[in-house]
Formats: sequence, structure tokens, C-alpha cells
Amino acid sequence: MKNKPIIIVAGEPKSVFLEILFKAIKKKLYKSPLILICCNNLLSKQIKKFKFKKRVKVLDINKLNFLDLDNKSINLIDVKLPTKFGKNLSKNSINKYIIACFKIAFDLIKNNFAYKLINGPVNKETFLKKKYLGITEFISESFKQKKTGMLIYNKELSVSPITTHLPLKLVPKKISKKLISDKIEIVNFFYNKKLKLKPKIAITGMNPHCESILKFNEDKKLILSVVKKKKIKGINIKGPYSADTIFLKENREKFNVIIGIYHDQVLAPFKTIFEYNAINLTMGLPFYRVTPDHGPNIKMFGKNKSNPQSIINCLDFLDNK
Repeated sequence: MKNKPIIIVAGEPKSVFLEILFKAIKKKLYKSPLILICCNNLLSKQIKKFKFKKRVKVLDINKLNFLDLDNKSINLIDVKLPTKFGKNLSKNSINKYIIACFKIAFDLIKNNFAYKLINGPVNKETFLKKKYLGITEFISESFKQKKTGMLIYNKELSVSPITTHLPLKLVPKKISKKLISDKIEIVNFFYNKKLKLKPKIAITGMNPHCESILKFNEDKKLILSVVKKKKIKGINIKGPYSADTIFLKENREKFNVIIGIYHDQVLAPFKTIFEYNAINLTMGLPFYRVTPDHGPNIKMFGKNKSNPQSIINCLDFLDNK
């Protein structure tokens, strides 16, 4: 196989993911073979609903190394749903199905069959059951990787929150010099080694205007202290910057990645600027893992109105790796 395949886990059964995937592969023929892991019954119904003209090629998982794959058809690894799609699926049934899909994908990666993964969105509340903060942490633990990070990537500007889906009141307790240092190192390494780009990093403060009425100011005692040490080490980083102005046009043009202290501090302004034109990427894994930068969007399921830009960006990114 000339190009290593892109493994695609469809994720939540009731999601807009298959709709946007159909729209994406209508637009372009990718060099890397695409292998979709999901339920054949579910896929067939979605193909019929959206009048998508592509035949399905069901793969024998035990013979993948001997197959000459292309994208003239949808290459499918069929994972059965516990009950027919369309009936009310229990949360437990859905979780078992999603876990089975992920397990197949992880095994293919661990056996060096592939190193490129896209996962469709899942319902974090029901799937993760408060055991993990997000899918980033779920996948990281599955591969026993402790130093990983979320990067919402756009060629023009990316953002990386130091804490991901952590409740805001817990952020001050979580932030430490070591955590800040580790995330800066992860971003710097990923840009240099994986993206082949020279990072120009800004980091936000934690407090409004990087000021505090309290004796202990995290921006000076923690963030600024780490930034000074990283500069000495040769990392191109500046800050801390006030989060309410760093995303102004004249400021963001100076950087290609902004590290934030917590999730919404950087994702809210980023999505306001770029909307769907981004991908969610996990740094620190021994393979490339990306996902569209949105959730299952159940309200739009079956309506054929969802924007495919993020999955297009995911496929374009991995097709060149």
C-alpha cells in the first residue's frame, strides 16, 4: 500500500458525522485510502437518505494487509449495533458500540497498519461517564501517554488550552509551573517536529488584565516565571498577555499559536473568528489523531444542512502526512 490509510471511527450513531463525511469525499479523491469503522446497517441507511452514490466494500479485518485499497468505494469495517438503528438505543448499547469501534482502530494503529486517525464526535457526558475530561484524555490513556495536549489547529492561527474540559472553579487548583512548562514544551515540539513550522507562541494570563487583588498573582508567580525560563532555553514565546486583547487582529498576526489557561478562554474567540475552519488535534501521541471541531449536533441529524469544512480540513491535513 503506497499511502498509509486514514482510519475513521464514525463515533456517535445519531450524529451529523456521516453526512459531512459524504460531502467531503464527494469533493475530492484522496491519496490515502479511507477506512471507515461503523455499523453497515447505519451507513447504508444514511447513504440512502442522502442519495450518496458510492458502493460499500466490507473488509475482512484479518486480511487488511493483503488488500489493495483505494477510494472508489467506501472501505468499511462493519461493527454491529446491538439493536437495529432507528429504535431507541440504550446509552449502554451505544457506548459498547463506540468502544468496539475505537478498539479496532487502536489495534490497527498499535500493529503499525496505520498512523492516521479521525474520530467522529461522541456524546462526552454519556460515553466518558466523568472518567475522562474529554476524548483527548481517553485516547491518551489508551496509548499510555501522559504528556499530551489539545490543539485547535488552523494554518493561520491555532490555540491550545492548558486545561481542557475542566470546570472553571478547579482551574486555579490545577495550574502549576510544571503543567504550564509541559504544555509549552508539547506545543513547541509538535510545531517543530510534526508540523515542520517554527512556532511563534503567545500565552495568556489567568486573571483579567493579568492582574490580581490577591497577594498571590498566578500571572507573575507562575506563568511569567515559566515564560522567562523557556525564553532562555530558546523557545519563541511571549506573555502572559491579557486574554481580552490578544485576539485583536494586530496582536494575533504576530503569532501562529496562542496557549490559554482554560478551555473557553481561547476556544470562544477562536471559533468566533474561524468558525468551522479548524480541526481538533491531539499533540503528544505516537500517531496523528484529529477530529472535526464540533460535537454530534443531534438537532441537525438527517437535515442535510451541516457544514463539512472541518472534516474536509481533517482529511486534507492527514492526506499529506
